Amino acid sequence: MIKIGIVGGTGYTGVELLRLLALHEDAEVVAITSRAESGRRLDDLYPNLRGYYDLAFTEPDVARLAACDVVFFATPHNVAMNLVPELLAAGARVIDLSADYRIRDAELWSRWYGEPHASPDVLPQAVYGLPELNREQIASASLVACPGCYPTSVQLGLIPLLARGLVDTQHLIASAASGASGAGRQAKVDNLLSEVADSFKAYGVSGHRHLPEIEQGLADVAGCPVQLTFVPHLLPMIRGIHATLFARLVDMSVDLQALYEEWYAEEPFVDVLPAGMFPQTRTVKGANRCQIGLQVPQGRDTVVVMSTIDNLVKGASGQAVQNMNIMLGLPEDRGLQQVGLLP
Repeated sequence: MIKIGIVGGTGYTGVELLRLLALHEDAEVVAITSRAESGRRLDDLYPNLRGYYDLAFTEPDVARLAACDVVFFATPHNVAMNLVPELLAAGARVIDLSADYRIRDAELWSRWYGEPHASPDVLPQAVYGLPELNREQIASASLVACPGCYPTSVQLGLIPLLARGLVDTQHLIASAASGASGAGRQAKVDNLLSEVADSFKAYGVSGHRHLPEIEQGLADVAGCPVQLTFVPHLLPMIRGIHATLFARLVDMSVDLQALYEEWYAEEPFVDVLPAGMFPQTRTVKGANRCQIGLQVPQGRDTVVVMSTIDNLVKGASGQAVQNMNIMLGLPEDRGLQQVGLLP
């Protein structure tokens, strides 16, 4: 049985990770940490987990965590980068769901996150945990940086176009919308029901922290720098991301529907919908799945790609479990066979 430790299990990604691992036949969570909730039973904070875990939150202890086979960080940014070096030195394998190791350039990270990176020397060890791109590297990694939710939906939507050199890399556009859980569990006026309900708004228009992560990943695929205009929006719902992506075609001779179907044919968690069918957030809710649809409106030179995920599953905790399965040589879909919830 794989011994799992979770640092910071009190937020939405933490409880989603616990939900998925509860039915993972090869995994046992043996340690879950929270300084604020130390001593409190897990099922007292999250009654949905009653009967699945007999655990209480503890203070982070490196020796106890290092004894685990895998340690997940379900923490805000700037937590993992202070603890991960010590865990790696002790021989632990780490999957970080925060943004601390996603951006390879420490100065670029600092510019977007407003503080110095605490362990820049560890950045070269981190493998970006998008399995559809980096499966082989993930398998041998000691540190995996799990992608953000917006970056997952946007990159999966654009990868085939950029890999084949079919679009203008300098004029990419992503208009993406997320449910309120993407903002985390902390108390903020902007997250109140009376603020979110019956409304739809853009935010981070001048620059969102996920932008450099997305551009880094897309540039790796394209083999050259890319420029993306990224505008996130807040939807009046709890879960889900819908990314609508626009790119100008430089080669219109390729059957794009066939390209996408072939590109993702062997990917267990990417579903390219039939021509003329477009994804909805409701059909991926609760599932570790990205659904993609595409169209070239009026047969002009702009392709529109629509990509949907559950921000807490394929956009966070489900993808983290997918990475764990790859790292440990397990079937990639182990513990991730949940069907999307309807209605």
